[in-house]
Parts: sequence; C-alpha cells; structure tokens
Amino acid sequence: MNWNVYVTRLIPQPGIDLLKKHCKTVDINPDDRVLTRAELLRNVKGRDAVLCLLTDRIDDEVFAAAGPQCRIFANYAVGFNNVDVEAAKRRKVRVSNTPGVLTDATADMAWALLFAASRRIVESDKFMRTGRWAGWGPMQFLGQDITGRTLGVIGVGRIGANFALKSAGFRMKVLYSDMASSLELESKLGARKVPLDELLRESDFISVHVPLMPETTHLISRKQFEMMKPTAVLINTSRGPVVDEKALVEALRAGRIAAAGLDVYEEEPKAAPGLLELDNVVACPHTASATIETRTKMALMAAENLIAALEGREPPNAVA
Repeated sequence: MNWNVYVTRLIPQPGIDLLKKHCKTVDINPDDRVLTRAELLRNVKGRDAVLCLLTDRIDDEVFAAAGPQCRIFANYAVGFNNVDVEAAKRRKVRVSNTPGVLTDATADMAWALLFAASRRIVESDKFMRTGRWAGWGPMQFLGQDITGRTLGVIGVGRIGANFALKSAGFRMKVLYSDMASSLELESKLGARKVPLDELLRESDFISVHVPLMPETTHLISRKQFEMMKPTAVLINTSRGPVVDEKALVEALRAGRIAAAGLDVYEEEPKAAPGLLELDNVVACPHTASATIETRTKMALMAAENLIAALEGREPPNAVA
C-alpha cells in the first residue's frame, strides 16, 4: 500500500490513524489555518488521494495539479459546494462527503441559536459581565416566548427534519417549505407544508436548512424580510449565501425582524459590515458540527471514503 495522501488541515486523530494504517505516506497541513491557493496547488501534486475541507476551493485547476493518478478528493463536510463536481467527473476523480453523522449536532446548534437569540442570552450575558446590573427589573432584556409558537422550517432534509422533530417538547405549530412533502413531520407533529411566502408571514421562528445552489442563493433577502413578523427570529445553520447578509443587517437595524442566530456567513470568515455590531444577533464561527463525537465521526467517514476509492471500491458516501 504505497499510497500517498494529503490532508489539507488537521482533523481528529482517529481519522489520521486510520489513514496511516492503510497508506504509506500521510502528509498533513501543519498549520491550523486554511492553505493559500499556492500551497494547496503545490501540496496536492502527485498525491493518490486528498482529504479536503469545505474551506478549500477544489476546482479543475486543483484536479490538474494533483495529477491523473489521484483517485479521490474526500471532503470533510456534508456540503460539497466547495468542489467542482462536474470537473471531477470529467477527470474521473471521485468525490465524497460526510453526511448523516452531523445531523443531530447541527440541529441541536440551530436550537441553541434559536434560544439564545430569542431570549437575548448573549446580550444579557455581556451586560452581566460589565458589573452594571443593579438588580431585577420588569423591563430588562425582554425576549420572545418559544413554547406554543409557530416554527417555520425551510428545507426538511436530514437536518431540517431532525430540527423540526425536536420541537415536539415545546408544543409548537410547525410549518415547512420544501419541494417534497414530509409524511414523517406531518404524522408526528401535525406539520403543514406551505409555500415559502406563507411560512415567512406566519412563523415566529424561521430556521433555514437548504443546500447552497443557484436556486437557493439569497433565498432570504429584502423582499422576504419584509414579509416576516417584526417579532420574527431567523436562524441559519445551512450555508451563508442562502441569506442576503446585507439585507439582514438592514432588517435587524430597522426592526423589521427581532433577531437572528447565525453559524454561517456569505464571505467566511468575514461578516457583512455592521452585522457584528448588532446586539440582536447571535453569531457563532461555523461550529454547528463542533462536538468531539461528531467531528471524530466525520474524520473516520472521510478516511473510510478515501481508503475505499484507493482500494478500488465504491466510496460509501460518493457524490461523484
């Protein structure tokens, strides 16, 4: 097994150990940062396989730099919009992702953001730490009730459905918008499939769970914010460009919606100008899958996909 593998950033050790068990050479980016373009092109050269991350732009230039012997780019993420899948197909390079294992973690994070934004947790925590709190007051940090309210879920794939099902404990009315119907949500929650415009108008909380595609880019923009209740709370744990971030800043500043909880951004690692200055935003640095268990499972899954391709087998989670 003389395979030569490159890992574009350090991942949990069990994934590295599995690669080293099957491959002669496993080189890893020694720095905890995204590789520059030049570094990426240089380091993939001559490799039999590459384990890459969602922060790496993998396109035809990268496939060409790797060379015709390269069999797979195993993406350490459920999303793979960072990979030019069509270019991979043309060059007969396999591409895989890590679905399923981060479903619970991401859905849990969406709920954490919903509670934090709705109950102004971050804002009140910051105030408490200043030492300025003088005691209980009836008008301090008033937020939104959650139990019994209307939840709108945009996209009910694995994560969106999981997120919606977790609402049962809060006796919420659930609306969802998707191309396909979800018999599970309808039977277990009494959820109702509605057009997106209706969901936006009726929901107290709106959580986005769609993949990033041309059709979903800026799915939520100025027009959509104008449809929402002024008390609405928007949650996004999908992909940043699904929400028009500049329009979101405008809506939050103008009070067209009450708050937002975000884990993803249009131009990561940057946020739109003014976004992080707003107290009615809870902003996390793309950490929805950041649990020890989940990130370790992702590492093992990516390694298993990579090894399967090297051994001439079908990667368990192939997308190309």
